[in-house]
Amino acid sequence: MRVEIWSDIACPWCYIGKARFEKGLAGFAHRDQVEVVHRSFELDPGRAKGDTAQVIDMLAQKYGRTREEARSMEANVAANAHAEGLGYRTEGRDHGNTFDIHRLLHLAKARGRQDELLTLAYRANFAEERSVFDAEVLIELALEAGLDGDEARAVLADPEAYAAEVRADEQEASELGANAVPFFVLDRRYGISGGQPAEVFAQALEQAWKDRPPTAIGSDGAACDADGACEVPQAGTQG
Repeated sequence: MRVEIWSDIACPWCYIGKARFEKGLAGFAHRDQVEVVHRSFELDPGRAKGDTAQVIDMLAQKYGRTREEARSMEANVAANAHAEGLGYRTEGRDHGNTFDIHRLLHLAKARGRQDELLTLAYRANFAEERSVFDAEVLIELALEAGLDGDEARAVLADPEAYAAEVRADEQEASELGANAVPFFVLDRRYGISGGQPAEVFAQALEQAWKDRPPTAIGSDGAACDADGACEVPQAGTQG
């Protein structure tokens, strides 16, 4: 069975949703027969490469909030992350264009190291003092994921390397009607939108395995939409 996950490194609910999905998968009896494929989705494709902003400032500007209100929004997301055992920094993170990260993730996919790089990139972006919008940090992450450093550097130096693959993923997301991430597709039969609780993923895996008719499961989970807006539930609630 194949599970495809459209996500973006800049999306906190993708980070949280990945952890929740993996908890649901861990309890699935046929987990060893599940192929997980991560696909590209950019929340801010119009932002120029190298144009970064602090997340607090970006949220305040985007939603017309004060910096204190933006900090409160981030604190609520952090509470959800911490509930899943994830690190989450509410200060000092930056936001930018993620196209290069997605291109590097396609290299990692070709080398069988996609999940490793994605996990490291999420951790760097949300939990550590490392900017994933810095090319040298991306090279470090590629090495940690088991990729060849020279090959990773060559990909980043060539703007066309794996660009078509990223665009193809994004086009497919559009054709599937995915306008927010994370977006999970199980065997092209079941769709799950948002960072749902682990129990929802467990149920969906069971249903997909039994090959039930196509249906939508859990369509109202917290997510980040195509213009970069991320839903923020109250602290302690799940998306």
